[in-house]
Amino acid sequence: MGRTVPSYRQALEAEIARWEAFRRALRGKEVDAFDRMMEICRTHASAGSAAARPVISESMFMCILLKQEIELMEMRETLEHIKRLLQKP
Repeated sequence: MGRTVPSYRQALEAEIARWEAFRRALRGKEVDAFDRMMEICRTHASAGSAAARPVISESMFMCILLKQEIELMEMRETLEHIKRLLQKP
């Protein structure tokens, strides 16, 4: 018997394809940023699948937010490190 429900990765790719008209309306760096966000969703597909959300875009947005939060944390750590270096006599 065949699969009746698409896998999370298949559903993710279908959702990304539905955003193609939005992507085409973007310009320059916006396209690059959008592509990076979709790649984040692909990278975190296992976590998105485990979330088992009925609306796939919810898990996509959470993956993107998670990656942004990690980057913010890293920037804060770097900034604090630089501040400590500048405070040393």
